[in-house]
Amino acid sequence: MAGEGIPVEVACRVLHVSVSGYYAWRDRPPSPRTIRHVWLTDLIQQIHQRSRGTYGARRVHAELRLGHQVPVSHGAVELLMQRAGLQGLSGRPKWRRAKPDQIAVDLVDRAFARTGPNQLWVTDITEHPTREGKVYCCVVLDAYSRRVVGWSIDSTQTATLVTSALGMAIDNRTPAGTIIHSDQGVQFGSWAFTQRAKDSGLLPSMGSVGDCFDNAMMESFWSRMQVELLDRQRWNTRIELANAIFEYLEIWHNRQRRHSSLGMLTPIQFENASTVA
Repeated sequence: MAGEGIPVEVACRVLHVSVSGYYAWRDRPPSPRTIRHVWLTDLIQQIHQRSRGTYGARRVHAELRLGHQVPVSHGAVELLMQRAGLQGLSGRPKWRRAKPDQIAVDLVDRAFARTGPNQLWVTDITEHPTREGKVYCCVVLDAYSRRVVGWSIDSTQTATLVTSALGMAIDNRTPAGTIIHSDQGVQFGSWAFTQRAKDSGLLPSMGSVGDCFDNAMMESFWSRMQVELLDRQRWNTRIELANAIFEYLEIWHNRQRRHSSLGMLTPIQFENASTVA
């Protein structure tokens, strides 16, 4: 404060120190600790410069101890490097996928009832084991008729799995402003899936993290499929299970299974009846 032009008496009164103590401190020669810190800082700067500015406190500390035989603590090195404005280089910046909640918000809010087809599609992934390994299935369901409008089966759960199911749904229907609702899985937050949806005029929507009720219609669908197909036997091969899933989705669920929520009609019958009406 005194160096900034503030009178010594005023500065000492504000800081609750004596004037004589200030002058004694100012005229006192540097302590051995201060001298050592100045010497260490100069040595640390040399080491940091020779490392091309890459060394952090850990490697500088190692160089002091092993390369210069200077006994010093790691904490002291960190402190002196911080005071000198020195730091090492961290690893290559990690690529971070855009968070799903930055891509889509929840446009459904658990209100799945719709008055016509292609107003709301819901989608999700399930998995089931075989003796060969797991099979992953993605389904796109029209919330109005519960009809499976798109599906994809694969041995891995990648963005390709969900994008293929969405592509089938788009090819089978004529979406215009349709909401495509999912959970916040990385596949549904991928650029490929999101861009495919937007390019086709769909509106991506995502529920909150870890809340099954935000995609309750799909959870109910998987529960029925688990009971009616997946858990009824042990599956030997992936192709065996894939064929069974295909038959369940296209033949049984869409064309033969009567749904209580549709007045005991099948999804295709329900859509046809609403078209006639």
